[in-house]
Amino acid sequence: MISEQTKKKIRSLKKEYEQLKAGKESLLTILREAELPELVYNSNAIENSTLTLKETERILLEQEVMRDISIRELFEARNLARVLEYLESRPNLELNIENILLLHRMLIGGINDKIAGKLRQPNEYVRVGSHIAPAPQYVEQLLNGLLNEYLSNHEIYFIDNIGQFHTEFEFIHPFVDGNGRIGRVLVNLQLISFGYPPIIIRNKGKQNDYYPLFRDYEDKRDSSGMSNLFALALQESLHKRLAYLKGLNIVKLSDYAKKHSIAVNGQLNAAKRQTIPAFREKGVWKIGE
Repeated sequence: MISEQTKKKIRSLKKEYEQLKAGKESLLTILREAELPELVYNSNAIENSTLTLKETERILLEQEVMRDISIRELFEARNLARVLEYLESRPNLELNIENILLLHRMLIGGINDKIAGKLRQPNEYVRVGSHIAPAPQYVEQLLNGLLNEYLSNHEIYFIDNIGQFHTEFEFIHPFVDGNGRIGRVLVNLQLISFGYPPIIIRNKGKQNDYYPLFRDYEDKRDSSGMSNLFALALQESLHKRLAYLKGLNIVKLSDYAKKHSIAVNGQLNAAKRQTIPAFREKGVWKIGE
């Protein structure tokens, strides 16, 4: 569960964000466009795409890539970018099965049209590590139940609710392919519906910071770790936007630490805990001064 201290901090950051963004939609659009390759790269890399961030940027800008890449990875990058842009253009998109299928069809179209936009059919079983997802005949019922629980659970804090939804969605694994990417897309759909900016779940550190959280849920039905991960990512996303909205000078955190005679490792640890207003761009920790 998210602590009261963290809830208070997120409320404060959101209030400041709402005040500062008025009349600066063009700046926020530029930030979203610059951030899109990072979102696409990290989500695809979590699913073992071999594309680098620079290659992802070039693909989305329709520039020549320096090496041969598979048609599948090309579609994965372009399709996910299209899905994320679709979300940004429709902040009031309703969370329901029809729209989840639409997003999945956009994501998988051109890669495997037989399964794009379709829940798992009879005899379509999937396994993730040691987890065998529920049998296909239960998928629609389970997904409907998850949606009803999420949409009707008004007492739980919104990040706790999103964390619980994400872990259960991946536990159900409703599709033959694309579950992780669609699951992370839905997290941002949910955040956008509350008026928050999107977050990035980072590929780096996934073995320690992301994957174990699903095991915690499977073993103990505990989604608090996922909620805490999302809370940190949301604070980072807000800190980034506030730095730009305030017109601060954006510098590398390591340079900032040296300039102010502060231990670099201490600053990096503080950044990871979000006890300082630091954020990452292309994997590099930065801060506004």
